[in-house]
Amino acid sequence: MKTVLITGGSGKVGLQLLKHFLKKGFLVVTTTRNRNKFLKNKIEDLPSEYLENLNIIEVDFSLENAIETIMAFIDKQKIEIDSVVHNARSLDYLKIEQDHSVSKKNFLGEFDMDVVFPYHLSLRLEKDGSLKNIIFISSMYGVVAPTPNLYEKFHESSPIHYGVCKAAQIHLTKELAVRLAPETRVNCVSFGGIKGRTNEGFLKRYEKLTPQKRMLEEEDVIGPVDFLLSKNSESMTGQNLIIDGGWSIW
Repeated sequence: MKTVLITGGSGKVGLQLLKHFLKKGFLVVTTTRNRNKFLKNKIEDLPSEYLENLNIIEVDFSLENAIETIMAFIDKQKIEIDSVVHNARSLDYLKIEQDHSVSKKNFLGEFDMDVVFPYHLSLRLEKDGSLKNIIFISSMYGVVAPTPNLYEKFHESSPIHYGVCKAAQIHLTKELAVRLAPETRVNCVSFGGIKGRTNEGFLKRYEKLTPQKRMLEEEDVIGPVDFLLSKNSESMTGQNLIIDGGWSIW
């Protein structure tokens, strides 16, 4: 049975991936900061036969022992991780100060979530010898700067450190692809805006600024990740797939 660790399984992207790979027969391990809330609000609609292949680790990535908690769980359950999808994030770090700057604490916190933590977790998983695939979930804002015309209040709504850290994440993909080859492939997916947290005004502005004239649907995140975990991408490593409806081409 194939196994995948999806960090941040309760988020918009993570939940779609978790449900998809459970339905495909994968053994799925995921992380969340609140296990009871996750079970009650996120996966209650899943059939029991899928839940049998789901392992949930309650862990806070900001704590020093977070990686040890993950590895101890995996070892106790005697799970060999084939693939890891680095998807976890924390909205707490995306706060902006009143003068529109970003505090050192939040800048470093976001960088740790996007780069430092997944780097160290990947190395720990790779040491076990079973890891074949690493996938980073990034953003179009790691490829291009944000467009001010998209936002009603640009400086208050678009934190600079988000894109900076996502750009670093994309380069980490390339570095690890070189350093972990040939045993482990490392790739990245940079998504555009996904429907769900925006008002109608934002949606209309977004549609005018992208060639496909739409934001991504939640299910649009599945295909690229499924491809990268399949045999169809066996010759790919160090690449960043941009799934943004064409946003970044103009």
